[in-house]
This record gives sequence, structure tokens and C-alpha cells, in this order.
Amino acid sequence: MSDLKRKGGDNHNASRKKKYRSDGTPMWGKRHIDGPGIWVSCVKGKEKQTVGEMYDLFESVASDIWPVGGAEEKEKTGDSDDEEELSIEDQIKKEMSEMKRPRAEQRFANCQTDTPCVVFISCKPPVDPVELVVKYIESVAKTGATRSRYTHRLVPVSGTCSANLNEMKSLCEKVFGAFFEKEKGKTFKYKVELRIRNHTVLARPAIIQHIASWVPEGHTVSLDNPDIFILVEVFKSVCGVSIVHDYYKYAKFNVLELSNKVNAQKIASEPDSIKMGPSPVQGPAQQE
Repeated sequence: MSDLKRKGGDNHNASRKKKYRSDGTPMWGKRHIDGPGIWVSCVKGKEKQTVGEMYDLFESVASDIWPVGGAEEKEKTGDSDDEEELSIEDQIKKEMSEMKRPRAEQRFANCQTDTPCVVFISCKPPVDPVELVVKYIESVAKTGATRSRYTHRLVPVSGTCSANLNEMKSLCEKVFGAFFEKEKGKTFKYKVELRIRNHTVLARPAIIQHIASWVPEGHTVSLDNPDIFILVEVFKSVCGVSIVHDYYKYAKFNVLELSNKVNAQKIASEPDSIKMGPSPVQGPAQQE
């Protein structure tokens, strides 16, 4: 009996052993929300519809930045302008062979949050969630069109981890290292923009203090006039981090607020005659 207990205990201890990533950092637990991605705040009760419209929107924007196929794909599939010269039999064979080709891998995936108004869409390489969101936000700022019905705010994160200080430090070092490596020789004033939802383990002041301590030397905190913003999203047991520019300029990436602001400015800049519409046509009795 004792041997059985000992074996059972050994198996239990083995299952609880800490796992490590390829870089040597420990993995502290499993997460349903994983990888680089985008947090989406939406209308309550419209989470499913939001996921659908985000798939379409993100795929459209991503296709402009990271085209799938292109000229090489066309050559590969044998598409050409003289396709009409093929016989009906050859066209059928060609269509059948194209149908058998494996479908392109989906670049976006919905991760269950089990929370009203909150959606997380993970991104697969080569998609960079920060570049994707910024390009979309810039188009909203230019046109005033959101191309969505239920979305409020988008927050891109370059990576996610379990919401504990050990893993958060590893993630921040990775994200900060990648960003500042591209901006070598520059110094920045930064501000930590932290949002905590459904999480009670780590206190807000402690998180901000630790995040600031992990920023490489030479960069300074500025609450009033930052050059860059360190976005930190803590949701339940998950933490996501990214670095962006112009966060306040673009209404904290609230597409609904930004769109309303842009459209209001357009209306304000129009001549009074356009705002009031055409004057009523005078009838015969009104004419002098």
C-alpha cells in the first residue's frame, strides 16, 4: 500500500515540476490566452459578432502589409492570361487541382475570455499586432470610418505571459529589448499605461514600479509629455505588454471615440451652406 502511495506521490510531484522555455525562463502555468494579439473592447452581448468583424477587418489590413501569395503564388499555380485557351477538360482538371491544395493557414484566432465586452484575437507570424493596429487606427483618423459596428477600443500586445512578476519580467525584457534594439542610440520619455481587469493578486502601484525598473537605463519617465507608451494589460491570470507611439493622439486607440472626433471636425470645417443644406425652392406664390 505504501509503495502504491509512494508511486502515486512521485507521479504527482513529477506532474508539478516546473517547465522551462527554450531561453531558460520558467513557465508557471497554462493559459487559454496566448501569444501576440489584440485586446478588443466591444458592446456587451455582441462578442460573437465582434469576433467576426475583427477577423474580416484584421485580414483586410494584414493583406496590405503582409500580402499572401502575390506574383510568386500566381506563377506557382500556373495562372495566366491565356487561361481561356485551355479546353473545358483542362480547366476542370486545373480547378480540381487547386481545390486539393492546402488552404492558407489562418493568421488570426479567437481566444476564449469568458467575459462580457472582452475579446482577444491572437496573431500568428508574420503579423505584428502593434503595426496592424496602428495602420488601422491611422486610417480611422484619416477617414473617420471605423469599418466596424461593435468595437470600442483596440489594445495590441507584442506578447503575453502569466500574471506573475517572474514571467512579466521575462516578457518585458523581451519586448523592451526588441523595441529599443530597433531604436538604437535614441532615448525616450515613457509612460506606463496599465489596465487591470478581473485580477486581485498584484497591486497596481507594484506592477508599475516593477515595469519601470525593467526599462533599460537611459530612458526616463514622463507623465505629461511621453514619447512612447508602455501598454500593460492584466486580465485575470494573463499579462500582455507592448510599446506604442501616439497613444493619446489617437484617443487611446478607442476607434469609436476617434471616429466621432474626426467626423465632428469634418462637419465643423464645412461651409455653413453645406451644413444647413440647400435652401428650399421658392414656389410661384413666393416669387416677387
